[in-house]
Amino acid sequence: MRVLFVSDVYFPRVNGVSTSIRTFRQDLAAHGVETQLVAPRYEAAEAALAEEPGVLRVPSAGVPRDPEDRRMRWGALTRALDALVPSAFDLVHIHTPFIAHYAGVRFARRAGIPALATYHTFFEEYLHHYLPVLPRGVARYLARSFTRSQCDDVRALIAPSEPMRAVLLEYGVTTPIHVLPTGLPADRFRPGDAGAFRARAGLAPEARLVTYIGRVAHEKNIGFLVQMFREVLERVPQAVLVIAGEGPARTGLQSQVASLGLSSHVHFAGYLDRDTALLDCYAAAEAFVFASRTETQGLVLLEAMAQGAPVVSTAELGTRSILVPGSGALVVPEEQRAFAAAVVRVLEDPQLHEELAQRGRTYARSWSSAAMAGRLTELYGTVRGAPAAALGAA
Repeated sequence: MRVLFVSDVYFPRVNGVSTSIRTFRQDLAAHGVETQLVAPRYEAAEAALAEEPGVLRVPSAGVPRDPEDRRMRWGALTRALDALVPSAFDLVHIHTPFIAHYAGVRFARRAGIPALATYHTFFEEYLHHYLPVLPRGVARYLARSFTRSQCDDVRALIAPSEPMRAVLLEYGVTTPIHVLPTGLPADRFRPGDAGAFRARAGLAPEARLVTYIGRVAHEKNIGFLVQMFREVLERVPQAVLVIAGEGPARTGLQSQVASLGLSSHVHFAGYLDRDTALLDCYAAAEAFVFASRTETQGLVLLEAMAQGAPVVSTAELGTRSILVPGSGALVVPEEQRAFAAAVVRVLEDPQLHEELAQRGRTYARSWSSAAMAGRLTELYGTVRGAPAAALGAA
């Protein structure tokens, strides 16, 4: 089977969508599924990206208010897809709700093959953050209408978590929805080097690291973690908040840190190489903190657990599917005092720290990406062979 992936984002742009695409592409190959990915060109890294097989890069332009992302040029994208042989593909799998969606649907119709889409992005919340001039109610109405329209274009939908499926059903989506998380590839369990991260970051041996890893974006609610961290410092003066990643909220967060007098206790690590420095950063975390309200899944939580980092997190939307009893996490409300108290417990109680670390490692292994790819292969076969009305939600 050969599947055309289409996405508005991919590496070197680091986020959950890029990670999911790469993970599934690697594991699907073992199930006899060949994939061709069409994604934007990131000119600064074009030479390095050319080494990855099966990726067709399309000329792109900048995105207003977002210096990280790129927007594929419609003319270049349609020419690239028109140059492909339609009969060479059995399915189109769309991964983002922007230009890629419309181009992927157009190709599928021209080729006479089914299209399905993964709903990676809680678009309603993103629209509110990136178009703040819109009243919240108007943005919600537009996002929901937009989502229903796009979901009608495809034969089946994949939601990374059950709560995300519930959101789509609440919107009135009638396309069959299958819950299928990404899962963790085996390399995420390779032990990181905590000492190496501390050395590169110039952190003192006695520093107690409270770590966030992910996109540094407004919807990730990192500002709450900064506010909360002030209360952690009152109990643990050696604590350092590590913020690893890049994004449009970094400048604002740096200003917030400075205004609160926390500059000497907050380390912005920036982008970290996924195969080396990122694993080291996870391994060095004595408490991994997370408070995003918009995750459709929350892979960073599983990656932290795989490295034995105890997790303190809120449970919103997709993260509720991960943060279940026995998962190696302390689940707390989005309230500064309660969140900080949980972080302090992890830092000050070695027995609790070790129990959470061990539970997390065990639990993370149950989220095998190879098994998830097997389920996706089965879904491809179902979508390819059945009319839309015959598909049931899994």
